[in-house]
Amino acid sequence: MPRVLFLLIALLPGLVLAESAQLRVQGSNTIGAALLPALATGLLQAQHAQAIEQRPGAQANETVINARDGNGKTLRIDIAAHGSSTGFSALGRGEADLAAASRPISDAERQQLRALGDLRAATSEQVIGLDGVAVIVHPDNPLPQLTTTQLAQIFSGQIQRWEQLGASRGPIHLYARDDRSGTYETFKALVLEPQHAELAASAQRFESSDELAMRVGSDRQAIGFSSLASVHGAKVLAVAEGDAPAMLPARALVASEDYPLSRRLYFYLPANAKPQARALVEFAQSPAGQAIVAEQGFVSQQIKAQPVPAQADMPPRYRSLAQQAQRLSVNFRFQEGSASLDNKALRDVQRVVEYLRQAGKLQGKAVLVGFGDTKETPGRAALLSRLRALAVRRELARDGVEVLEVAGMGDELPVAGNDLEQGRLRNRRVEVWVY
Repeated sequence: MPRVLFLLIALLPGLVLAESAQLRVQGSNTIGAALLPALATGLLQAQHAQAIEQRPGAQANETVINARDGNGKTLRIDIAAHGSSTGFSALGRGEADLAAASRPISDAERQQLRALGDLRAATSEQVIGLDGVAVIVHPDNPLPQLTTTQLAQIFSGQIQRWEQLGASRGPIHLYARDDRSGTYETFKALVLEPQHAELAASAQRFESSDELAMRVGSDRQAIGFSSLASVHGAKVLAVAEGDAPAMLPARALVASEDYPLSRRLYFYLPANAKPQARALVEFAQSPAGQAIVAEQGFVSQQIKAQPVPAQADMPPRYRSLAQQAQRLSVNFRFQEGSASLDNKALRDVQRVVEYLRQAGKLQGKAVLVGFGDTKETPGRAALLSRLRALAVRRELARDGVEVLEVAGMGDELPVAGNDLEQGRLRNRRVEVWVY
């Protein structure tokens, strides 16, 4: 018996090593519930792993994926999807190799994790897809749309009954994600904070988007917000910000980030990331990974050309483009307070170049149209919008793209109000059109 016990003790380190996770990812429930396991499985398949098996983890909203590589070595990926903030905390504690987040890293988190490198650097902050925070109600609710101001009044408790909105009668039941959720952080940043409002204490809170949406779908008095991929039969309302028209979270409007509650989905890599963590990020960015993003109900970053109906109130040059050309499904946006392209835009340059190459449109077929926010000095908005378009032209030119035309539309055709900085940032954009 002592000899058997000795042998078991001697084997224990090897058993623990075999069961330890080669990749640990923590963070967003929006990403981690289904998208992240699908991406991890897709990566393993691309690496020709065998016997891929997915099972629930030790707690709710956790997943374990096991497989074997070509040499028979055990592979394991542990996923914990308890909210975006938990991913950053786990990185700091050394309990995660990669953080998944449905909102950008905060200044405080970036500072706390500076030992891991600059997590806002282009190599660390990776946008893997797009999502719209959908405002959802019961399918029988007749209300078609709300403004962001109305949403702030509803979710802060200033508006408490449906008849105040000219809709159904009765009290409004609020459903919201929990404080660790990136979905909640996005809603708070885009809806509540601009109106100096706080979420009402009466709101029911959920860790899971899926559970929240199912509860809204069964409560006629309900209103909530969830990921676009977790609507589950609830009615989605159009949302308007400022003077811009109300928009539903249609895929094209989320892809261009024109929808007021559009958001980016992120992976955050430490500077000394594991090879398997880097491999997962690169797979997520690849066409195969982006196809999985779309299959899971989110919006991929693959470039598509789409017609835009010409409208009588469009500026003449823009109406001419709508009549003769197609708009690509991407908007270039810029770092806050800078004329430099942001991290997503830098990756999108490569996607646009590849699209133009495959379409045979590298030379003289693309038009860049810049937009901006209102300025007090006459002509300044038009100048700045053109300068933004020229910045994109420079990036494209490095990869052999010769643009046909660069235009600056100034503050025309806003997609958001200009009263708040977040709206002004969204209006500062560059569209790509192709003949």
